[in-house]
Amino acid sequence: MLFIMISMSMRKAKTAKVARVPRQNRGRKAASNKPTSQRMIPHPPELDHYEITHSQWLRFKANAPVNQNITFQNLLDTILLGNGAGNTPNDAFHFVKIKRVRCWSLPAIGSENDLTIIFNGITAGIVGDQDFHQDTSMGIEPAYLDIRPSKKSQASQFQTSSTATAFSLNCQTGTVIDVQLQFRNIPGVNVGAQNAEVLGTLGQIVYRGLDGKAIATSSLLPPVGVPQV
Repeated sequence: MLFIMISMSMRKAKTAKVARVPRQNRGRKAASNKPTSQRMIPHPPELDHYEITHSQWLRFKANAPVNQNITFQNLLDTILLGNGAGNTPNDAFHFVKIKRVRCWSLPAIGSENDLTIIFNGITAGIVGDQDFHQDTSMGIEPAYLDIRPSKKSQASQFQTSSTATAFSLNCQTGTVIDVQLQFRNIPGVNVGAQNAEVLGTLGQIVYRGLDGKAIATSSLLPPVGVPQV
């Protein structure tokens, strides 16, 4: 009987779990016991892309027939920092690239509408793909374009404010143009818009037409309801 009891006790001792301190806790405890001068203190991590990059769809409506080149300066003048009435606002961003353009144009019943866009820039370093995009409506459904510049063309790369052509636009009154743009700023830099403000408040984010003109003379207006200058 005594032998059986001793055997059972030995078996329980073998199967009993030994409480162990987790390895990671042992390491922390050992590290905490080191003098401060011997501890490994990491430096703050590297921070990249401190500039602001923003992707945005912008909508415009043609209140007159349009046949003109849209420049990179025009694109950067669409989102501005107000400087007050009579003053020149500043571009909120300093680089821009075109990701996509969509247009809808509906004529009166019984007539037709043509809609044409070409990424036709020819300035060195800002060359477009020269691709011709055209659609025609016969009044049943709108003429419609959904296009983007070739990734191999410079029109699809970041460009600074300039009078170089981003694309040409030929459309009729009532055409709706959606432009998807990616913006980037340069901290500490101010770039003025082409035209002074008609109305505006210092420091307010304001919007301008796709043609870069003051809102009173623009033919490509931003949506009703957003602050316009």
